[in-house]
Amino acid sequence: MEGPMPPPVSESAANPPADTDVLIIGGGVCGTALLFELARYTDLSHLTLVERYDQLAQVNSRATNNSQTIHCGDIETNYSLKKARSVKRTAEMIGRYAELLDPEEASRCVFRTPKLVLAVGERECAFLRQRFAAFSPYFPAMELLEKEQVAEWEPAVALVDGALRPEEIVAIGIRNSPTAVDYEALTESFVGQARLAVAGSGRQLDLQLGTRAERLVPEAEAIRVELRGPEGPYTLRARHVVVNAGAHSLLMAQQLGFGLPYSCLPVAGSFYFTPDLLRGKVYTVQNDKLPFAAIHGDPDVRAPGKTRFGPTALLLPMLERYRPASFWQFLRVLRLDWSVLAVFWQLFGVADIRRYILRNLLFELPWLGRRLFLADARKIVPGMQLQDLRFAKGYGGVRPQLIDKPNRRLMFGEVSIPAIPRLIFNVTPSPGGTCCLGNAERDLEVIAAQLGCQVDRQRLARELHGVVEPQSPCLGAADRISDAA
Repeated sequence: MEGPMPPPVSESAANPPADTDVLIIGGGVCGTALLFELARYTDLSHLTLVERYDQLAQVNSRATNNSQTIHCGDIETNYSLKKARSVKRTAEMIGRYAELLDPEEASRCVFRTPKLVLAVGERECAFLRQRFAAFSPYFPAMELLEKEQVAEWEPAVALVDGALRPEEIVAIGIRNSPTAVDYEALTESFVGQARLAVAGSGRQLDLQLGTRAERLVPEAEAIRVELRGPEGPYTLRARHVVVNAGAHSLLMAQQLGFGLPYSCLPVAGSFYFTPDLLRGKVYTVQNDKLPFAAIHGDPDVRAPGKTRFGPTALLLPMLERYRPASFWQFLRVLRLDWSVLAVFWQLFGVADIRRYILRNLLFELPWLGRRLFLADARKIVPGMQLQDLRFAKGYGGVRPQLIDKPNRRLMFGEVSIPAIPRLIFNVTPSPGGTCCLGNAERDLEVIAAQLGCQVDRQRLARELHGVVEPQSPCLGAADRISDAA
C-alpha cells in the first residue's frame, strides 16, 4: 500500500557523518533479534538500540504479557496451509538459534514440551481429521490421536474421575519440539549474543535504556533522531533507522505522515491459573467466525507447578496494559472515521462476535468471571473445579491489531511500513514474537541494500535455517555462538 509523500528532507549545510550505522528503536524481542542478526551476520561497524524503559522487554515481550508460544502453524487451526508453511519456516529459526547457545542459556529461553490441538464433538473432530490429512505431509511430526491416545498424552484432557470423557474427541499432537518461549529471556539473550559477536572486533554496539525517541527528521544521508535519555535530551544521526515498538511504531509513523491508511484496535488478553494440570500446550479448534484466538492451556514457563489458561480477548482503549496514560496515545492512532466505524459495525454485526466480546468482558469481573471462564476451560480439562481456577493478576498484554481503512477490514499478522529509504516502521502484534528472527532477516536485507554492507548469508542460512553446506555436513563447537567472536 502506498503511503504519503515523504516529509521534506532537513537542509544541513555541513551534512556531518552519522553517529551510528543502524539505530533500532524498541528493546523487545523483535528489535533485539535485528540487533543480534546485524551484529553476527554483517560487518556494520556501529549499531545502536534505544529502549524507553529502564529494562528490555517490558511491553509485549515481557514473560507475563504473552502466551509464551512458538506459533508454527501446526496446531493453530485458524492458519491456512499456505500461511502455516510460511510461518513454519520463520518459527523454526527460534529453535535453531537455541541450538547454537550454551545449553544452560538455551534452557532459560526455549522449552520443549508436547503440544496438541483438541477437537470436541462430531463437527470439530471431522474438521480436524481433514486438517490432519492436508497438513501432515508438510508437518511430518504430526500425529492423529484418538481418545485413548489423548489420555496417554494428557490425562486431565481425556479423563474424568479416571474414566474417558463421554464426548467424541480427537487431537493432532506433536511429541517433542521447541514449543514454549520466555520471550523476555530470549530478548536478553539476543543482546548478550550481539555483544559477543562484536567483542574484540573494533565494532561498536550501544544499548541505551530509559531513552525515548521523540522526533525523527530525515536528512540527505541520514535520519536525525531527537532522543531524551536519563540525563536529558540529545540528538543522534543514523544511516538507517528501524522502529520496532509495537503499536507505538504506528504512532511514530503517523507523526511523519506514514501509515495513515491504518487504524489500531488494541485487544487485551487476560489469563487464569490452575494447579499443574497439563504436561504441554493444549489448543482448541478455532471458531472460524471469530477473529480472536481460541482458548488454550499450557504450563507457565515462569511459574513452576502452574498451568495458565487463556487468553481472553478484551477490546481495551490503551496501547499498553496497566498503563492508563496510553489511552491518549490510543486516540491518536485510532484515527476514528467512517471506515473504522464500518469495521466495528462488521464485527458487532456478527452474533457470535457480539456474544464473544460480551462474555470476555464479563471474564474480567471478580466473582462472575471465574465461573464463566470455568465453563470454557472445561472444554480442555473437563474435570476442572472452581477452586482450581484463579485470575492471573498482572498477566496479559495488548495486541495492536491493525485496521486497513481503505478496505475496511481487520488485519492479522505484522505490518511493515517502509516509509522512505533508510526508515522502516514495524508493527508486530501477536504472534510477532514467533517471527522475530524472520522479520529481522527481512529488515537485514533491506539495510544491506541501502548501506552496502557485507552479509554472511551462508552462515545465517546454516545456523538459522538449517541449510547444510556440502563441505560442512554438521555444526561443530566452533559454530556455537558462545564460542564465536
